[in-house]
Amino acid sequence: MIIVRSPLRISLGGGGTDLPSYYRDHSGFLVAAAIDKYVYITLHETFVEELIIKYSKLERVSSIDHVEHPIIREVLKYLNIAAPYLEITSMADIPAGTGLGSSGSFTTGLLKALHTLKKNLIHPRELAEQACYIELNQLKEPIGKQDQYIAAYGGITCFRFLTDDQVEAWPLKISEETLYNLEDNLLLFFTGYARSASGILKEQDVKSKEKNRDMIANLHFIKEIGIKSKETLEKGDLAEFAELMNIHWEHKKQRSVNMSNTQIDEWYELARKNGALGGKMIGAGGGGFLMLYAYDKVKLRHAMRAARLQEVRFRFDFIGTQVVAQS
Repeated sequence: MIIVRSPLRISLGGGGTDLPSYYRDHSGFLVAAAIDKYVYITLHETFVEELIIKYSKLERVSSIDHVEHPIIREVLKYLNIAAPYLEITSMADIPAGTGLGSSGSFTTGLLKALHTLKKNLIHPRELAEQACYIELNQLKEPIGKQDQYIAAYGGITCFRFLTDDQVEAWPLKISEETLYNLEDNLLLFFTGYARSASGILKEQDVKSKEKNRDMIANLHFIKEIGIKSKETLEKGDLAEFAELMNIHWEHKKQRSVNMSNTQIDEWYELARKNGALGGKMIGAGGGGFLMLYAYDKVKLRHAMRAARLQEVRFRFDFIGTQVVAQS
């Protein structure tokens, strides 16, 4: 029995510049943070000659080629897992499609579990690279690389995406006091519905490949916001960081009409009127979680609760994808 947990994430600045269609021409930069909400992968070797796969569906198949779940199928092929005497189960603290990077966390978690089964040691960088290869190259998803990398590394981490596909990663140089204040004053509220990240990101991906002037200019600006967010967090100015989130969100909405909607805009304005200094939708947008920064958290929570938004409280995760049980 092997149990692996892989953290979900929030983006703190620069999200969207991690797509190959942008960074291969211009390089990308962002700051992301892993949080203590997880995807769990359990592996169990069985005595039955079949693959048993449990997620939102149940699959019992005799060979890898018959596996319907695309990530599981491609990961098993990639690692040459030939013998079908295996049971794979996945669970998550937060539903998929809510903007917290669950697909990337799932892929890194599954890879980590299977490497552990094969007794392979793997560095977080290699784990992230393999997860990106599966999702971006094998499955051709129009997504970025931040989810896989922050899940593998954990912490509050800066990533630079270079034009040659290499990724530089280093921890944000944040003081302990700023870290605790950031953790205490960031709040997550679930909008009540999920969406497909790849569907929303496909528009950005296509426009970037076509060298659309407005899209490229928007992503240039978002990258600068990411760099300024890093600098602001490192100097401990959280009020300025909150305002940068607000600016980020206003520009992010310009990338696609599907980023927001009337209801999300109303919730965001409600939050701003009730103590939120800044905020944005997490992930591709269009649903999922609204992240807000506030000093007066009581007033904000009361307003969001009255609007029937559910809060999910969290702490940062500084470990990344790890094996939590093995027997």
